[in-house]
Amino acid sequence: MTPESVLTELRLALQMVMTLGAPLLLAVLVVGVVVGIAQAATQINEPTIAFVAKAVTLFAVIAIGGSWMLGALVDFTAALIQRIPELVG
Repeated sequence: MTPESVLTELRLALQMVMTLGAPLLLAVLVVGVVVGIAQAATQINEPTIAFVAKAVTLFAVIAIGGSWMLGALVDFTAALIQRIPELVG
């Protein structure tokens, strides 16, 4: 196993992490900003409102895109397992 192949596999894994994590993080970020602006405008500074809104958003994004995320992760894992012989040998 050469350093180049290790770096290639690491790069692919990091790309997969970013691909799977980006929709979740972006959705929670947008909701957090919107709730923060609404709380600032109404002067209601209750942290549980922001938490519940973010939790509901996270659940919704996972419910909507979870099958795609799981499929992408399974495809990546299957491809990685198939590459093991060429990585080791």
